[in-house]
Amino acid sequence: MTNLLFLSTSLHSANASSTQLGQQFIQTWQREHGDATIRHRDLATDPVPHLTAARFAAFAVPPEQRTPEQAAEVELSDALIQELQDSDVIVIALPMYNFGIPSTLKAYFDHIARAGITFRYTAQGPDGLLTGKRAIVLATRGGRYVGTPRDTQTRYVRDFLGFLGIDAVEFVYAEGLAMGGEHREQALQSARQTLSELAA
Repeated sequence: MTNLLFLSTSLHSANASSTQLGQQFIQTWQREHGDATIRHRDLATDPVPHLTAARFAAFAVPPEQRTPEQAAEVELSDALIQELQDSDVIVIALPMYNFGIPSTLKAYFDHIARAGITFRYTAQGPDGLLTGKRAIVLATRGGRYVGTPRDTQTRYVRDFLGFLGIDAVEFVYAEGLAMGGEHREQALQSARQTLSELAA
């Protein structure tokens, strides 16, 4: 049985093109993998708070030494990491905001990057601990940026996931969505076709 985690990150939630592409992918995946379990985390309707100094400090305290306040600070991070550990496939619906990732996703990333849990440092460098997983990133943009210096998302997301040990990362792009109806529909249709092939 495959466990799939779907992260939608758009501030428009279910009305976003990225979320809708993700939902279409999930529907196809379920048809092809009938025994799959799906968990959807919407970072717009259920946002992860930005890190505070107190929460970051609590991460470094051994569980048995945490105060009740520190334990409460770490609880959400532990739950997010457990979801990842339990997942075989991670699908990220990723719009581009001002040439970067949504701040909601950055906050999520800050909560799942935990030394000794999702990665560790060794004499040879960092070692990701979330191995054996596959990630599919559905990147929607108003303009066209793939292969240009303004595409800051692709390298950053690939590097971050690789840092955690998730090296099998595939990007599906729907670009030019703000360039008119014909451009938009062509981009979305191409992305749907690619996602259908990936879900098979």
